[in-house]
Amino acid sequence: MMVGAGNVKVDICVVGGAGHVGLPLALVFASKGLRVLIYDINENTLETIRQGIVPFMEHGAEPLLKQALERDLLYLSSDPADIAKAATVIITIGTPVDEFLNPVLKLIRDCMDDLLPYLSSGQLIILRSTVYPGTTDWLHKYFQANGKDVKLAFCPERVVQGHSIEELQHLPQIISGTTPQAEHDAAELFELIAPEVVRLTPMEAEFAKLFNNAYRYIQFAAANQFYMIANSAGVDYHRLLKGMKHNYPRARDIPSPGFAAGPCLFKDTMQLAAFSNNQFSLGHAAMLTNEGLVLYLADEIAKTYRIERLAVGLLGMAFKANSDDIRSSLSYKLKKVMEFRAREVLTTDPYVKTDPDLLPLETVIARSDLLVLCAPHSDYRYLDTKGKPVVDIWGFLNKESLVGVG
Repeated sequence: MMVGAGNVKVDICVVGGAGHVGLPLALVFASKGLRVLIYDINENTLETIRQGIVPFMEHGAEPLLKQALERDLLYLSSDPADIAKAATVIITIGTPVDEFLNPVLKLIRDCMDDLLPYLSSGQLIILRSTVYPGTTDWLHKYFQANGKDVKLAFCPERVVQGHSIEELQHLPQIISGTTPQAEHDAAELFELIAPEVVRLTPMEAEFAKLFNNAYRYIQFAAANQFYMIANSAGVDYHRLLKGMKHNYPRARDIPSPGFAAGPCLFKDTMQLAAFSNNQFSLGHAAMLTNEGLVLYLADEIAKTYRIERLAVGLLGMAFKANSDDIRSSLSYKLKKVMEFRAREVLTTDPYVKTDPDLLPLETVIARSDLLVLCAPHSDYRYLDTKGKPVVDIWGFLNKESLVGVG
């Protein structure tokens, strides 16, 4: 335990609360005057938070963190016994997928086994992260079988990573509960921070989260497939896309091509595929397209350049623009592919702090013969590439600096 609540009763305990989902939520609730306990087993991260430092990129989080610490509204603990002090427990551990793209319920089961001794009847338990359809009802039966008369709700997070502080307070919140009382109490809690709540059944809420993420993943796949078709035909897809969307509202939602990955979209699409007995053909096609874009790009580069003689610099290793999160980033998939083909592969990212192999941008540009834009960070918008050719499938960089594929 680091900075526990002592004998103080807290309003909310966020389990796994030092992460991307839990910490912004904890800070927003604390900003409304609630006493919030963050429980997490990562003591290094807890220590960072105790120092008033947000351990990852989250716009607007640091002022709220300092305010919460100064007002004694935020407590930090790695002792599960402190969970018993909370009226409401919010669990931010979701359902991952294994190497066969099947959901792994064991992580949630193990988490519940660890928490069970510290939960008491009457507590409101809220699942926050994405779960496999049916998990909430399964967990309700699990608690009953273990003699825990808790109120169980599923209220999925539905914000863009890095902008949680803002979106938590401006987007509707989906609410569901396994009992009317659980639903009522969860709605009452989130009405403190959200402009409105939308009430669904637990299964409906689980599908809502998965469908939203899968739909976005499929949209990105369509854009990437269009790009590959046009590029293979020798057509400038970005010029084509601009023409398609010009003053034509029905095309405004077509995204630009680029790497589509991260910790949610792929995983949640595969959870739907597993639930539907692998009959989610659109989801599988999206996975093949989005993951296959990396291989397509590597092949196109090899057609254009004598890649075995070149040092290749990868610009941006986070999974998306203006982020420091490298989880499931396709930049690393491209790195692995290029390491088999290129003479040398160099990587850089202005935001990522967790990869010791990253080099300064100036070093990568100087040492590389060819550059590939992997994540379109705003820092790169008017990048001086020193005349080096750049592969930019995003159509993001100053066009005057571009040579080569895309």
